[in-house]
Amino acid sequence: MAKIVLATLGSLGDLHPKIALGMELRRRGHEVAFSTFQGYAEKLALLGFYHHTLRPTVDPEDREFIKTAMDGRRGSEKIMREMVLPNVRPMYDDLAAACDGADMMITGELVYAARSLREKTGIKWVTTCLSPITMFSAHDPGVFPDAEFMEYLRPMPAVFHELFYKVMRQIAAGWMEPYKEFRKELGLDPSHDPMFLGKFSDELHLVMFSRALAEPQPDWPLQSVQTGFCFYDGRDDEGTMPDALKDFLDSGEPPIVFTLGSAAVMDPRDFFDESVKAAKLLGRRAVLLYGVYNEPPQGLTDDIVGFDYAPYSQVFPRAACVVHQGGVGTTGQALRAGVPQLIMPYSHDQPDNAARCRRAGVADVIRRYRYDSGTAADLLNILLKNPRYSANAQRLKDIVYSESGTRSACDRIESLLSGQLGGA
Repeated sequence: MAKIVLATLGSLGDLHPKIALGMELRRRGHEVAFSTFQGYAEKLALLGFYHHTLRPTVDPEDREFIKTAMDGRRGSEKIMREMVLPNVRPMYDDLAAACDGADMMITGELVYAARSLREKTGIKWVTTCLSPITMFSAHDPGVFPDAEFMEYLRPMPAVFHELFYKVMRQIAAGWMEPYKEFRKELGLDPSHDPMFLGKFSDELHLVMFSRALAEPQPDWPLQSVQTGFCFYDGRDDEGTMPDALKDFLDSGEPPIVFTLGSAAVMDPRDFFDESVKAAKLLGRRAVLLYGVYNEPPQGLTDDIVGFDYAPYSQVFPRAACVVHQGGVGTTGQALRAGVPQLIMPYSHDQPDNAARCRRAGVADVIRRYRYDSGTAADLLNILLKNPRYSANAQRLKDIVYSESGTRSACDRIESLLSGQLGGA
């Protein structure tokens, strides 16, 4: 039995795949603890996991912060420059305390103190990523927020995209002074890059998204292993399925499901009200999952119903189509359900996930500022009537199911623990 610490920052879309790993590793007999935002302590306690607070101090339910963090133009920069990088020293202290006596740490994106702890202690270290854009592949370039034109530049040779990433690194280098000072304090190389080239573990990097979303690329790190999605959606803590929703799903044709995940839902604007109108224009049944902090949308009827929450794994497979924000957790659940999608991306990885689903023939994409009842209804009408979308969705569903992402990831983790993968 090994003691393993799972460390992650971000929304529930970042936490849930780690919970999937934690539950499977515990089932295999390992001692598992989490290091993450204090706001997730109660959720993890319900699952029986020990929780260590990981700074920066951010309330995942802080609507105003979420709104700025989800901004399509400056959200990612705000998170880096105002949240992560200035707090890398307290993050290190928290992570070191959580990993005291541990055999391995498994970290998500943004846990920039992990490399330093590995260098100072020699602890086994596994990195993870959840979406294709975070691999920064020049052979399979991403579509970045506020740069959707990159979709049209994908056919350019890899050297062009390598140059684009080089420019990105140069811009981000101007943000790194707090990280450099932190590394100097520890007597470590201050030139290390935690955001791009130096963010991967030298031992094992788990690529925790499906081949249905992106295939392996020749410029991925050699220690990368693509596992597929690792699914968890709250069913074992607070995520119960409302009885009224069960009854609704049983009572008629598959509905259109409208949702904005766990972060974008903090800033829905008129998305849900316009979605009610779109369903009425189409004459279709609909389910709106509007979030626990929002009021029910206007215009609900017996055929167009709203709930603050329901587990996606139980709702999406019974949908005719899913309309969502493009977070990789929501996207993965929709791909596993095998249904067409209409995606309205906000920021971060969402524009890229949306573009990939559109290229795969399972989705269409609508810009946030264009989302209204008429435009949404027109696009949904195409998605629902053209059988090509459903056929492609079923094909990708088969890929997702074939991967057994959580089991595959834990197999590789245990191989590293037993020394079969090398490493320190």
